[in-house]
Amino acid sequence: MALSLIGVAVCALIWGTTWYAITWQLGEVEPTASIVWRFGLASLILFGVCLATRQRIRLNRAQHLAAAGQGLFAFALSYTFVYAAEGLITSGIVAVAFASMALMNLTLFRVVEKHKATRSIWAGAALGAAGVAVLSAGELIGARLGPGGAVGVGLAVAAAAASTIANYFAYRGQKAGSGVVPATAWAMTYGTGLVAIFGLVTGVDWSISLTPGYIVSLLYLSIFGSVIAFVIYFTIARSRGYTLASYIGALTPLIALLVSAVFEGARFGWSALVGIALVLIGQVLVVRAPKA
Repeated sequence: MALSLIGVAVCALIWGTTWYAITWQLGEVEPTASIVWRFGLASLILFGVCLATRQRIRLNRAQHLAAAGQGLFAFALSYTFVYAAEGLITSGIVAVAFASMALMNLTLFRVVEKHKATRSIWAGAALGAAGVAVLSAGELIGARLGPGGAVGVGLAVAAAAASTIANYFAYRGQKAGSGVVPATAWAMTYGTGLVAIFGLVTGVDWSISLTPGYIVSLLYLSIFGSVIAFVIYFTIARSRGYTLASYIGALTPLIALLVSAVFEGARFGWSALVGIALVLIGQVLVVRAPKA
């Protein structure tokens, strides 16, 4: 359990800062191209890890289908929505939308796979979503979102929903016997390919910025935000359940909102303490519950 907690903390710290790192790429390169460069590089690194550690890269038909579904929803649709949303609203608000993933995962796996979860897990996931809602309420109200901001929030919620569906395909890959690293490498490859096809059809400019800010953000998002964080995430999901893993989505906004406040001028008041308390209580309930 200690390793799971460390993994959750590391993922939350990494993903809590990647939301802001994405803003370093906006305006430099078209979002579609940035997604291709990010996950294309990440997939190459993961395949390199497989070769270095002698992990089997080849997948069977069922494993490839699961990886393709995971790639479509996690790395193509979800991040396309994320990059589009961050062009309209602050990174902290985008991160807030992902707080609902634990609850989404519980519902999806209950409906599709008939998985049962204890009341403490349901309560913990609900408290996490409620806590982040309280935490972000001041920010959302203070932002006085217009039509563009409302679209941004909608895109962020759609991204969270797509990531939830991606978890289901990752679970199918697990059931089919695929390893975490090769499955993630193939999923990123499929996602990158789908986004690249979309870019070719829509006439995207495939240039890349060589400015220090863009290169640093690309390396950080590829190595830390994609390779390290996703491998940890799916490892936790397989060992402790997708609900605990997706609870990272409730902890991430705490960091993302702090980063947003420091670097983007976002402000939030007393509600932050109440929100943080609810999230931490929910985290304790989820962690202490039996594996789901």
